[in-house]
Amino acid sequence: MTIARQIIAIPAADAAVRPARRRVLSITCGAHALHDGYTDLIYVLLPVWQAEFALSYAALGALRMLYAGAMAGLQVPASLLAARFGAPLILALGTALAGGAYLLIGLTGAGFVLLAAALLAGGTGSATQHPLASAMVSRAYDGQGGRTALGTYNFAGDLGKMALPALTAWLLIALPWRDAVGLLGLIGLAMAAGILLLLPRGLGSGADLRKAEAKSAAAPAAPYTPPSRMAFPLLLTIGVLDSGTRMGFLAFLPFVLQAKGAGLETVGLALTLVFAGGAAGKLACGVLGERLGVLRTVLLTECATALGVLALAPLPLVAALICLPVIGLALNGTSSVLYGTVPELVAPEKRERAFGVFYTGTIGAGALAPLLYGVVGDALGSQSAIMVVALVCLLTLPLAVALNPTLRRP
Repeated sequence: MTIARQIIAIPAADAAVRPARRRVLSITCGAHALHDGYTDLIYVLLPVWQAEFALSYAALGALRMLYAGAMAGLQVPASLLAARFGAPLILALGTALAGGAYLLIGLTGAGFVLLAAALLAGGTGSATQHPLASAMVSRAYDGQGGRTALGTYNFAGDLGKMALPALTAWLLIALPWRDAVGLLGLIGLAMAAGILLLLPRGLGSGADLRKAEAKSAAAPAAPYTPPSRMAFPLLLTIGVLDSGTRMGFLAFLPFVLQAKGAGLETVGLALTLVFAGGAAGKLACGVLGERLGVLRTVLLTECATALGVLALAPLPLVAALICLPVIGLALNGTSSVLYGTVPELVAPEKRERAFGVFYTGTIGAGALAPLLYGVVGDALGSQSAIMVVALVCLLTLPLAVALNPTLRRP
């Protein structure tokens, strides 16, 4: 039985399934917020781990890569497991594993090896979230505001990126870092229980599902014709470079700010400002993508990202903090357009695999970027490394130009 059979598209006229549809969106939004928060709170902890274990930039990048690399590499296997055992169960187990990894770090006197192993386990758990939750939302709202629902789901991830790093920075002031991390792990276990208990196995009751299946059979959808064979690979390549830029920038931002005199609480505030701008960017660029098209939106956001990152290095601390929401808006805005375009480029029955491949590429790039840029940082310093990040961002521009003719809507 496939996920397509477990989670089917519901006609708008069937009001009985609307509460279940909303519940799917609510639960997946909560899962997205938690897992994205887990992924990005690591940036707050990097300076702590550098001081605790005397690590180089490359070693810190390797720690970040373990979490994000496992999350990237296991996207497609997570989809296959969900097809066999059900998306809600696999998502719940993955969330429990991610929370348990942070809890393990907090409850034990974890040395570097155990810390690395726990981050690898946490990334494995987080691999379940993006492909399964995205596919569930996409199918639940297929033809009934699906782009808007996916935009809401993506926005929820940015709320987590804002909330958990800020919470982590506050906890680090009040508690030893291991105690703070342990408390964050408990949140994951609670979320896993909520997913298992509250997420519908289908959309609605058995009677609702049978009724929806009968209506779908009576009015089958028109055959899907992809716009171009090159459309998805080009979109994926843009996503890979965009994700690498974002993660490279975030990996070095704490150290650039520390060189300007920022403390841990200021670093936490800075990340919150970036993610707040990013959340606004996802909403704003979703609208821009509809009105301006993919090409113009990508050109606008990527140029703004490169200019903002380049301008950050010479600015004093206060001015840099003021600029961070604007940088975050451009930095995260592109991804909203890219994620929302995925369902338009593949047939409905292939969306789980397409989302899995897309997230594998983008998250994999985000995992590898801190390590590669860490090597650059060790050789040239954090200020020069962040400038290299800005220049690599500009490589997305010719790819966006090449993608534009393959789309049905410019």
